[in-house]
Amino acid sequence: MCSRTRLCTLLVLALLVLLAAASVCVGTFPLSLGQICTLLGGGLRDTLETRVFFTLRLPRTGAAVLAGLALGAAGGVYQTIFRNPLASPDLTGVAGGASLGAAAAIVLGAGSAVQIMGGAFVCGMASLAAVLALVRAARADRTATYVLAGILVSALAEAGVMLLKTLADPERELAAIEYWTMGSLSAITLAKLTVMAPPVLVGLVLVLLFRRQVALLSLGEESARASGLEPGRWRVLLLALTTLMVAAVVSVAGVISFVGLIAPHIAYRLLHRRGGAFLPLCALVAADLMLAADLLARSAGQGAELPLSIFTVLFAAPVLAALLVGGRGQEDAA
Repeated sequence: MCSRTRLCTLLVLALLVLLAAASVCVGTFPLSLGQICTLLGGGLRDTLETRVFFTLRLPRTGAAVLAGLALGAAGGVYQTIFRNPLASPDLTGVAGGASLGAAAAIVLGAGSAVQIMGGAFVCGMASLAAVLALVRAARADRTATYVLAGILVSALAEAGVMLLKTLADPERELAAIEYWTMGSLSAITLAKLTVMAPPVLVGLVLVLLFRRQVALLSLGEESARASGLEPGRWRVLLLALTTLMVAAVVSVAGVISFVGLIAPHIAYRLLHRRGGAFLPLCALVAADLMLAADLLARSAGQGAELPLSIFTVLFAAPVLAALLVGGRGQEDAA
């Protein structure tokens, strides 16, 4: 690992630790670092501080970190293998499919958050199956085919969500659908975190292990085959792993996939390359962004929590503006 890569990784990790520490302290019921150290040392048992820390703050912070790691790694994979600086976790239609699943669960009378999560996860994975079926039907296993299939599936899912909104009860169901699609970690519990963590961790570990194959796919079909790689099979495998991670995140936190769009651009600016530590750095940068967005969502509303999507879009705006003004989009895709 070169000195630049080591320095960037250490800085991003240090920021992650600071943001995580702030995340467990900040909230309606503030906790100090001293109280948290006492809690972790076995003190303050059966107190309000203990319940707040272990049932609310720690799961929420863990969920923000996991969501960021998953979305950042997925975004890095998409932008690398599709050689497109605007590729993001929305590319396979997973975000749109998950929104459709959550909306359907709400309209059908889902009585718990776990049922909404289940509907979002199932429809998110079904989106990938639909994309792969369209690619197979087109008999054209090329990058452009996957992109077009993803756009089509996303459009159909969005149409389905709009239809469900017209059928929803305006006073209860419609409000729940709108709030869910804006993204939030306010309802995270330890039970939800344990549901979300396994698919995210399994997908993340495998994606990072396969980062050499990701880099080879970015060289093009012929170069990948010359290196002994079967592009079609590896592309499907990587899309399945990233969709698994993104579906798990979206099913819990709503549509916050803008993080997966901008984190790879920041990681690239830090490293100036897309090989080596690029994917791990994408994941860490996105975890920082998620923690920062969640902290702002909690503290900027003066008692009322704001949606995460507001801050993820605000973070994305300057990054995308820099790409536009600098004219670096096509260079990054190379």
